[in-house]
Amino acid sequence: MALPSPFKHELLLREYGQSTYELIQQLRTIDDRDERTKRAQQIVQLIFRLNSSLRDQPDSQQKVWNHVFEMADGELDIDAPFELHKLDILAKEPQRVAYPSKGPKLKPYGASVETMIAQALTLEDPAEREQATITIGRTMKFLYRSYSKENAKDVTILKHLKELSGGKLELDPAKVDAEGLFEFNSTATAPAASGRAAFIVPQPRADRSDRGDREMRRGNNRRDKQRRGGKKGRQEPQQPPQ
Repeated sequence: MALPSPFKHELLLREYGQSTYELIQQLRTIDDRDERTKRAQQIVQLIFRLNSSLRDQPDSQQKVWNHVFEMADGELDIDAPFELHKLDILAKEPQRVAYPSKGPKLKPYGASVETMIAQALTLEDPAEREQATITIGRTMKFLYRSYSKENAKDVTILKHLKELSGGKLELDPAKVDAEGLFEFNSTATAPAASGRAAFIVPQPRADRSDRGDREMRRGNNRRDKQRRGGKKGRQEPQQPPQ
């Protein structure tokens, strides 16, 4: 039957396992001090045998002995090679982690696009702001396709861009469509202003059709090599003796 364990021992239990924890708890039931010390040494050796990676950690011996002492609730009278002490950090309640109170406005784009938009709004040069807007729109189209597994129309991206920027970043839909500004085959970086980093857009992976064509070509090349190798290594049958 598994022995109940305090909450502060949960991390040590996950590190060393329930069986090791029970062996350490049983040390306190041994009356003879020499025998108790011998069993503790055997448990430490077992821990290092089961977790060989511990040997590469600095001060691993002292660390394991203190963990054994902690799992014995600090009530372990033995001759240890190190001065043993309880781990006070395990008794402290962890501080609450502050999580974001709100998520991105539009999930397909995440918070990174909102950061890019905020950066673009700081650009005063109209040409730089327009180029940054084009780059953000191209990025949004790439992220939308990655999120929903389908292509978004340019008008949809322009609508979302206007929404995220509060109507401050806009492009002519006719120009976007005529010049293919949101297509991935064009250069995806905007010129960097002084003291500002250029916008960089991740390039999409090759389409499945392109990968299929390459695989077909490689397969044809392999078959051609096999045919040539077969012809070269073929031998004419020997004629029987007359």
